[in-house]
Amino acid sequence: MKKIFAIAWKDAIVRFTNPSEWLFFIILPLIFTFLFAGGVPSGDEDNRIRLVIVDQANTTISQEVIRELENSPSVRPDVLSLEEAQEQFDSRRATVMLIIPAGLDVESIQNGTAQLDFRQPPNDIDASIAQRAVETAIRKVSSVISAANMAVEEAKARGTFESAEDEQAYFNAALETAKSLQAESPERVTTIQANTPDDFDYDPQANVSAGQLITWVFIPLFGISALFAYERQQGTLRRMLTTPTSKATFLLGTISGQVAMALIQMTLLVLFAFFAFKLNWGNPLAVFIILASSALAAAAIGTAMGTFIKSEGQATGLSIMAGMMMGMLGGCWYPLELFPSFMQTLAQIFPTYWAMQGLLDLLLHGAGVVDILPEAGVLIGFAVLFFGVGVMRFKYE
Repeated sequence: MKKIFAIAWKDAIVRFTNPSEWLFFIILPLIFTFLFAGGVPSGDEDNRIRLVIVDQANTTISQEVIRELENSPSVRPDVLSLEEAQEQFDSRRATVMLIIPAGLDVESIQNGTAQLDFRQPPNDIDASIAQRAVETAIRKVSSVISAANMAVEEAKARGTFESAEDEQAYFNAALETAKSLQAESPERVTTIQANTPDDFDYDPQANVSAGQLITWVFIPLFGISALFAYERQQGTLRRMLTTPTSKATFLLGTISGQVAMALIQMTLLVLFAFFAFKLNWGNPLAVFIILASSALAAAAIGTAMGTFIKSEGQATGLSIMAGMMMGMLGGCWYPLELFPSFMQTLAQIFPTYWAMQGLLDLLLHGAGVVDILPEAGVLIGFAVLFFGVGVMRFKYE
């Protein structure tokens, strides 16, 4: 046991002597996971177009316009000062800007002199959508005012008002009534939503986190082949096996050390996704089973590769290429549902597919230990098969 630990510790020291190894072990995986998973919506964000508003009027009418925009399914109003809004618009942090001038009031809308300052870049689709949303909000507010104004005119014709104050009070009451009636008006367009079930479960952050974890861990484990090639090139493997150290002890020490480091790397990436994106990985034991079986499968493939490759350079290049290819075709980079049916079937020959399915079952379906045993079983099958090939073909020169 001491020899196994000593070999594993030696490999860890050799591996992390080079500072760049930390770049691939944890820094780049965290950066790529954060960029790809943090840059996509989780489904809870407000995806409406941001509309910067400057309310210089600050009247009941301007507030009504803003309230209508808040209820819009297309735009999300953000009220700022003129300086802040102009700075964001100039720096392109805001694509659309609406200025409600100080002269906007009931009288200006009634006599048709009301004007809004809507600013947008040329040939921008989002700006066109925002403009239509603003026009819709204005029409709604105008229709309410027109209805209230008509009610006032009718009452005035009957001699209802004794003073200007009475007329204003009546107008305000009519305005509130018109707003209530507008809010209660039936929809003129009926939307029928299909009830067809969709088996495609997709959570961008879950898919990216699981996919990046598998990709960045499988590549170094495939790199066990480079470790064996290096040992043979340097002659250290021959010298080691002349000592009272069996081939089985050497292989067990080398492989177990790499698998242990992979599990540490996986744990760090799981914790990062948990704290950064609030992903619920579910049952810890089920997570460990999938991670451990995935690491064993990848290490077994790396061991088998090491018996066919002669130079360290060839092993390094092939490890990266194989890891990238299996990651892409196994669904780590894109959801497999986007692939043709024959590609979805072909993906099942790669261990990355089964590792990805196991992690997605945990993240998306709340799977338990029993539920992920089929995926774990297939991964262990990969491990047994390729470890068998690697052990039988293992040579020290």
